Parts: sequence; C-alpha cells; structure tokens
Amino acid sequence: MELSGPRHSRRNALWQIGGGFGGMALAGLLGRDGLLADTGSIDRSVGLHHPAKAKYVIQLFMNGGASQMDLFDYKPELEKLHGLAFDPGHGEHVEAATSVPGKVMKSPFAFQQYGESGRWVSSVFPHMARHVDDMAFILSMQSRTNVHGPASYLMNTGFLLPGFPSMGSWVSYGLGRLTDNLPTFVVLPDPRGLPYNNRGNFGSGFLPVSHTGTPLNIGAASPINDLLPPIEAKHITTESEREGLGLLRELNFRHLSEHPGDTRLEARISSYELAAKMQLAAPEAFDLTRESQPTQQLYGIDDPVTEDFGKRCLTARRLVERGVRFVQVWSGAGGASNNWDNHSSIIDGVPKMTNATDRPIAALLADLKSRGMLEETLILWTTEFGRMPFTEGLTGRDHNGGTFTSWMAGAGVKPGVSIGESDPWSWKSVENPHTTYDFHATVLHLLGINHEQLTFRNNGADRRLTDVHGHVMNELLEASA
Repeated sequence: MELSGPRHSRRNALWQIGGGFGGMALAGLLGRDGLLADTGSIDRSVGLHHPAKAKYVIQLFMNGGASQMDLFDYKPELEKLHGLAFDPGHGEHVEAATSVPGKVMKSPFAFQQYGESGRWVSSVFPHMARHVDDMAFILSMQSRTNVHGPASYLMNTGFLLPGFPSMGSWVSYGLGRLTDNLPTFVVLPDPRGLPYNNRGNFGSGFLPVSHTGTPLNIGAASPINDLLPPIEAKHITTESEREGLGLLRELNFRHLSEHPGDTRLEARISSYELAAKMQLAAPEAFDLTRESQPTQQLYGIDDPVTEDFGKRCLTARRLVERGVRFVQVWSGAGGASNNWDNHSSIIDGVPKMTNATDRPIAALLADLKSRGMLEETLILWTTEFGRMPFTEGLTGRDHNGGTFTSWMAGAGVKPGVSIGESDPWSWKSVENPHTTYDFHATVLHLLGINHEQLTFRNNGADRRLTDVHGHVMNELLEASA
C-alpha cells in the first residue's frame, strides 16, 4: 500500500493501515448511534450482553484499609473480650501483618441501628447512617493479601501484580464513551497525594491507553494541566495553533505509516482531539459556582473539614450528569498518614477520615436520588482490606485481609439489605464470603456486561477483569437486575 503526503486524512489513513483502528472507532460511534446493521450477535468487546441497570459508576475508595468493626460491622463480642488475649479457639494460630498481636479491642465508637433495615452504624458516620435503607452492605469481603500495594491492585484491577487494566478502564473499553467532550473514565485523587501504586490503580494495562483513567486535581487553579495556553504566552495565537496542528498531523501520518501496528498513536491523537473539545466543556463541568448555595452547603463545601471531599463528590455528580461513565473518588493518600491506615490510633485516625467524608457521601446519595439519577448511577464504597480485632501498640489496628466491608447503592441494587457475615470478632469472613472478583462481576453485570465475556487477547490468553474467578452477587440485586 502506498500513501503519499499529509493530504490524506488521519481517519482515511487509519482505515487502510494497521487493521483500521480509525475504522473501528468510527464503527463504534455508528454502533452507538444505532447506524450499523444488526449482525445478529453481540460483540463482546463493545456490546451489552443483557439490559443494563446502571449507566454510570461513582467509586468511592477509602485508601489504606478502613476498619470495618469501627464503621459498619458491629461486634458485641469485642466489648465482652476487651483487654483480653485474642483466642479464636481450636488452637488456630493468630498473626498480624506488621506487628505482634495485642489485646482484643472493642470499638471506641458507639453503634446504633438505623432505618427500617436496622443496619448498625458507628457514631462516626451520622450523616451516612440516615441513608442505610438505600445501601446494600457486603459484610464478608475478603482479600488475598494484607499488603497495601497488591491489595489495592486486586481491588482495582483484579490482579495482585501491576500491569493489568483497572475496572474503570475495562468499563471504558467495553462500553465506550457517552460524550465526546469529556473523558470516559475520570479519577479525582486525594490532593494530599496519590494512593498506593500511584497511577497503577487506574491505568489501562494492556488495553489501548485511551482507556486510562484521567486524573484531575480540581483543587488546583487549573484542574487539567496545559488545557489552555498560559496567559503570559502571547506568542500562542489561533494561527500558530493551526499551523502547529498541521505539522503534528503530518508527523502523525508519517509515524503511523512506519508503525502500522502501534495503537499508542491512535490513543495519543484521540487524547489531543479530546483535549481540544475539553477546552470548552471542562471549565463548565468543574465550575461548582454554578451550583446553588443549598447544594454546595449540602456537600459541606462551606466547611474546611469537608470542603475538599465535598467538592470532589459534587464534581463526580456533575461529571456523570454530563456523560462520564466512570468516576473514581479517592479518600486518603499513600504513605503512613492522611489515610485510613490507622496503625497507631483508631481513636484519633478514624474520625479524621470519617469527618471529612461522611457528610459529602451522604450528600451525594441524597442529591442523586432527588434528581432521579440514582436509578441509573451505581455508587460503590470500598477499601483494599480491613483491620484486626486486636490492638497494634496501644489503640491501633493492623492490616486484615480476612474480612472487610463494602457497600453499593443505586442502579439495580436491592436497597436496605446486608449479605455475608464475619465471625464474632470481625477477624475472618465466615458466612457467604465474597471476593474482589465477585465485586467486579456484580458491577459489570449491573452495567449490562457478562464478566466472563468481556475479554482482551494478551500474550496468548483471553484476559478479563475477574481472571478465572467471580460470581455475580445476585442476593444484592433487585429481582429485575
């Protein structure tokens, strides 16, 4: 095949070179708009396998290992055994990840039952507790590891090792975009720092890099770096940008003709095209002053304690409102502090994190519900693992992969239910234990995807988010889901 000169459009060139990546993109757009003939079969990489209940996902990730028995998993047995040596019986050996097991420690926070469901919730979540009848709790989550890095990878990508696509990337790859003006997968990190594994938690792995999560720092004066030219750059004009884009188009064409199998170029071009569209769409999406004062106050933007997380939760709502499929909101940075990794003191550490997140999360649930958006938006609250029922030091708790708590709310989720149970000490899951694979399978199911059929061929294997595991948690779902 012979191509000459930059006059060929990039899309025409892509139709002819390297399997037609541009053609596939165009086919995806036509398919989204119902302009392709029905082939009678479902393309497992881009199509729905069954009717979807959820259209959008907002994932709230509590980085560091949120302490389940101090938040949602009420254990009266810990109160009875407080201060005694931990002995689960049957001669079972007790170990801790980073410390010597201490004495049994009851929760320093009072618990109370809420809602018609009677869900027990700690006093550190007074706002969220009012919404338990909209939530579905998984009290028997398990992790294969109690080390932050691998556990965070497992909860976000389905694998213990780096290099695998995140859940948001799989959703982007499987379902495509709903808007041409904003990314399909957006990440709102804690401004105090990225989580463990840094960007690996929301990378695209071996999927095309266009499905990588787009991290945004909405607390900065410019949430997206280099979206617009700096004010002092007077030499950047409309004409110079047009000439620069023309040169870039020519260089891209030459590179493509020399490397026909490299999808990174298509992703890079796509990202530049998206950036150009975002110059108009993004400033409006991130402008929270467009929200009413009552709405801003609902999210706690008027309070320094909740301002940051409140802004990010409100931004998440605004993004899904504008067609972003998957938004990930992080609470907690990586490292020894400013997160949910409370080794030294549960008494001091837990309230610091809950005070910042409780009111905004409750606001997000209430706001989505009042707008009728909760019916098509799936809210996920999770962490990488839990904590131990005994002390580390005086009042801390060590890592525990044996059990932790997650919850879901919204599209297709049965409200007010709890599934699974940990043992009397919240040490291990004993009734209906669930894995990260089950969690991911359920999320994909609600999005209309069969987790066993969403695959990508890599290094001779058909890879998927759930590896070779996973079962949909049907008891968590409404009958029609």
